[in-house]
Amino acid sequence: MLVKYEMILGVALCCAAGAAAGTVYELVDGAPPVLGADQQVKAVFEDTLPDLARRYSLGYEEIIRANPGVDTWLPGPGKDITVPGRRILPVGPREGIVVNLPEHRLYYFPKRKKNAPLKVITYPVSIGKMDWRTPLGETHITAKQKLPSWRPPESVRKEHAERGEPLPLVVPPGPDNPLGEYAMRLDIKPGSYMIHGTNNPLAVGMAVTHGCIRMYPEDIAALFPQVPVGTPVWLINEPVKVAYVDGQLLLEAHPTVDAQGQTMAPDVQLLGQYLDKALGKTTAAIHWDYAIETLKAAQGMPTVVALEADLTLPVLGPPEP
Repeated sequence: MLVKYEMILGVALCCAAGAAAGTVYELVDGAPPVLGADQQVKAVFEDTLPDLARRYSLGYEEIIRANPGVDTWLPGPGKDITVPGRRILPVGPREGIVVNLPEHRLYYFPKRKKNAPLKVITYPVSIGKMDWRTPLGETHITAKQKLPSWRPPESVRKEHAERGEPLPLVVPPGPDNPLGEYAMRLDIKPGSYMIHGTNNPLAVGMAVTHGCIRMYPEDIAALFPQVPVGTPVWLINEPVKVAYVDGQLLLEAHPTVDAQGQTMAPDVQLLGQYLDKALGKTTAAIHWDYAIETLKAAQGMPTVVALEADLTLPVLGPPEP
């Protein structure tokens, strides 16, 4: 018995080669929930890992975790760089916007057009840092604004003042505005939470915001006109994703965060439950040591941790004397 999904992956329609505005996939009924593909690219002299992350629609931590031991700022010309483009769709609704906080990634499901397949567009995002967590749960877009002004909350102004960086009551649109050029307000109270752009794209894909969801300038510019006011938004915490595909059990693990948004050690005891749920009644040989290693490494790349057992093969007894 396989995991059931309402609408799942088909084929990637486009993948970033320059500065990309997300990656688009077609979803096919009944297909496995795995989309995209990893690839290897060679760095040139000017490349940094954050440069490559933005070029291939990835976040900062996403490309760092996929390339352990590689110098972040000077990989070196000709250095092989892993571009993690394969991912498992998070479990949940297939409409509106879904943000998986541990993954630092947003999934947008545009309304299906007549006689056309369902699609999903995915973007890397920044989320709230540990002392400014992004809340979980269902909400929706209440307002949209182009060239927004930023009115920093008193708590944020106090934090900046303590660092010797006082903020004005209102930051007008422009290069010094951390909201960037587009903002979409969420119906979350108390507080003022938004999905918005940034004047610091280097930090996209990190937990650095005051609770908002921050996107690359080109990504929010592409998403903003597509999302109407009232669009549902789900903020979820799904650090471990599993899928059973063609006799292989895939495990995708991200750093685990608790209800307060703080990074914590992964729960190894729950790993078996995740894998068992994905397998259902299918019998598979699980490489437990490798599965636990994958969970702890939390590189965010789907990894084969089990193979379906072939129960049609005869069971051999001891040899005759």
